[in-house]
Amino acid sequence: MKCPHCLISFHEDEAVRNLTDDCDFFWTAQYQICPACKKIIVCLKGKSSFGVKKFLVYPKGISRAPLSQDVPDDFSQDYKEACLVINDSPKASAALSRRCLQNIIRGVAGVKKSDLNKEIEELLDTKSLPTRLADSVDAIRVLGNFAAHPIKSTNTGEIVDVEPGEAEWLLDVLEGLFDFYFVQPAELGRKRDQLNKKLADAGKPPIK
Repeated sequence: MKCPHCLISFHEDEAVRNLTDDCDFFWTAQYQICPACKKIIVCLKGKSSFGVKKFLVYPKGISRAPLSQDVPDDFSQDYKEACLVINDSPKASAALSRRCLQNIIRGVAGVKKSDLNKEIEELLDTKSLPTRLADSVDAIRVLGNFAAHPIKSTNTGEIVDVEPGEAEWLLDVLEGLFDFYFVQPAELGRKRDQLNKKLADAGKPPIK
């Protein structure tokens, strides 16, 4: 498993404490200490003949790599909220991520169509994204099955059913887009400014 605190992977070896049963499930508490960061991970698990439900109790949300300060608040806010609620409601997390994705496509890539599905198509047609990132963006339509669930593309903020792994995939893709559109250009800009300062100190013209 991957530690929700520090993101280091390790072999799962949870201790289990039986709690009680209700009309739906038999409930247990599962916990263990991450061998890397030494923090506790606590889950609540319900089991019945109908299936299993498991909830991450502590920490509240799954940790992900901190966003760069180069990502504008207009985009990072939806992303952070999507991370926070993903364990309690993958549906809500995916809705926030889809809205964030559409805002990036419209506000940064300059693609504005009637729905997210068509906007993704036009963005990919521009060939502006690196191949791997373009394939990841395109996979959002496949994983989300936009053809069968058009509300996901026409009402991006709507709370609708999601496929297993869909909410996590949306967060992964958003991180890739943040890096491409915001982080990499900002880093190159800072490096150019540093180089121009050295050139200026040497009495040479700056690069543009």
